[in-house]
Amino acid sequence: MIKIDQQKIEEVLTRGVSEIIVKEDLQKKLLSGKRLRIYFGVDPTGALLHLGHAVVLRKLREFADLGHEAILLIGDYTARIGDPTGRDITRVPLMEHQIKKNFKDYKKQASKILNFSKIKIKYNSTWLSKLKLEGILKLSSHFTVQQMLHRDMFFNRMREDVAINQVEFIYPLMQGYDSVAMDVDLELGGNDQMFNMMVGRQLQKAYHNKDKDILTTKLLLGTDGRKMSKTYDNAIYLTDSPKNMFGKIMSIKDELIGDYFELATELPKEYIEEIKKNLNPRDQKALLAKEIVKMYYGEKEANKAEEEFNVIFRDKEIPTDIPVFETNKIIYPILDLLFDAKLTESKNDAKRVIEGGGVHINKEKITDWKKEVEIKDEMVVQFGKRKFIKIKLK
Repeated sequence: MIKIDQQKIEEVLTRGVSEIIVKEDLQKKLLSGKRLRIYFGVDPTGALLHLGHAVVLRKLREFADLGHEAILLIGDYTARIGDPTGRDITRVPLMEHQIKKNFKDYKKQASKILNFSKIKIKYNSTWLSKLKLEGILKLSSHFTVQQMLHRDMFFNRMREDVAINQVEFIYPLMQGYDSVAMDVDLELGGNDQMFNMMVGRQLQKAYHNKDKDILTTKLLLGTDGRKMSKTYDNAIYLTDSPKNMFGKIMSIKDELIGDYFELATELPKEYIEEIKKNLNPRDQKALLAKEIVKMYYGEKEANKAEEEFNVIFRDKEIPTDIPVFETNKIIYPILDLLFDAKLTESKNDAKRVIEGGGVHINKEKITDWKKEVEIKDEMVVQFGKRKFIKIKLK
């Protein structure tokens, strides 16, 4: 049953929204009581969903709660090419087994936001794998090379004499064909996806003589102010522990606080304005971090994460509940120790953090990456701001 709630519809069409094509048409459809088919697509180029994905996932949930047909599309076929959006070099193609591994836990992660009794999951390999040469030629006939080269990323690459793979021209067509294959009324996505979504709008018109609407959300930037990405090590993942999620949010740039309240929480706008007006940035972030952790893990875990953060950063104490690393070595090269204890993904990264003053053993800063550590039972190693291990001798 479709819910026609003008206030709710207005909120869905404004909060966190960057642009709607065409807002008047979409608003009219939502108020008409017609059930719309709406989708959001995610390419599994990585195994983890982050708070940036969550912005659009919540928007999809809002439409589902209004009674519309909502689809989470896994781009398991388009991921083989990789979206060229925002890329200054060609992506390395992913193999099918990598893609399957990446999206293995997507539903579990998305379930933190979506109710899958109301939302369908589809995979675009269902139709894209069946496209023959004739179908690809037909798709390509609807766009010119000039239209593709109009994209900033391609223009910049040409100017800098960086290669553009012909397959990258096909990506927007394949993503656009998703709209045709599912015959959708509305597509959701981040505002960096507008070009690809407009291709889908044009194809939907060409194939079905139907005006697909588009709603883009504002981008939630990473902790350092750049696009949220594993590449930049600035993402806050839905799988992060409450402690790590809290700590990462506390580390965001002050100028991002307002966007995080709007895009990553469901707090009323009036309440957010009061917070911004009456609290200093540190306290704003503490409230923000607690609210976001509560959304994904509940109030008890949020309170625990806040207490743990205060112990480490405000009171400068070592947390009480930290992982144990067992070893029988008496002398341990520091880089090997940090790597073997899984505090870092590489020894080069460990070296970088040591040189930056981010490694401590029993609160003593380690400055020499060639150091050989004399291992003692109950020794505590700190890596960066939030990673700790306690050493236990076997």
